[in-house]
Amino acid sequence: MYNAIASNKRKTWVLVTLFSILTMAIVVLFGMQAGLDVYSSLAVGFGISVVYSLFSFYRADKVALFTHGAKEITKEQAPEVWRIVENLTIASGMPMPKIYIINDEAPNAFATGRDPEHASVAFTTGLLSILDKNELEAVAAHELSHIKNFDIRLMTITVVLIGLVVLLSDIMVRFALHGRGNSRNTPWPVIIVAIALAILSPIIAQIIKLAISRTREYLADSSGALMTRHPDALASALGKLRDSGKVMKRANHATAHLFISSPFGEKTKKSAGWYQRIFATHPPIDERIARLTKMGR
Repeated sequence: MYNAIASNKRKTWVLVTLFSILTMAIVVLFGMQAGLDVYSSLAVGFGISVVYSLFSFYRADKVALFTHGAKEITKEQAPEVWRIVENLTIASGMPMPKIYIINDEAPNAFATGRDPEHASVAFTTGLLSILDKNELEAVAAHELSHIKNFDIRLMTITVVLIGLVVLLSDIMVRFALHGRGNSRNTPWPVIIVAIALAILSPIIAQIIKLAISRTREYLADSSGALMTRHPDALASALGKLRDSGKVMKRANHATAHLFISSPFGEKTKKSAGWYQRIFATHPPIDERIARLTKMGR
């Protein structure tokens, strides 16, 4: 467990560094297209990278919560949910996170924040309506495990950083193809490299996101099951999420990896095509259930 936490902290800084370098490369090429010299472009790229990295570290959780219309609740508004989360945090020696509710019929949940002292857990109304107490406790333990393991910092920062890369890439492609003024004097090799980088950047960003999210779900499943001592309860909850098949109203690819199951609805191995299996943000839910069932024996 401690190795996983240390690994997540290292990966966070590696991720921020990689995205900063990628952002600087995009901005430098964009600046050269616009007629700036290399040093001016580097200065602008460095400034954008620093500002955006700081923003992603301190405010990315607010972006994720706002994106899905999450509303913070008090103990009086949802006493059962509050007590479940409170009991789990006391038992595991964790700070109490803020609790949010998302008004959505699709059953799902996610945790976000930069560390256990600045964390939030969000549940959809659909999740609260179909799970019994033990299942809800198991899902809450899964999300608290993401917090305890520092998965939330890594996965939340990814949301904002990927968004920046995709936005800059799109702007650069449009400018390279339709730009005016000084861009007409830009050498064709620079334009070709700019377009290639703009096309490849979102793909690279997606691969990085997938690499950090799938294994995190398996770890959170197992550590959450150990927290409650009821792996079968989490397996049952995941089965209900799978069978629901409902898509969240504000489902988007930027935040999909944060949720306990895909906000686009779970697909079985047989029904999912090769593209969905390769680019899925979550491991197959049937495999997760099988692992938890094995733990319960």
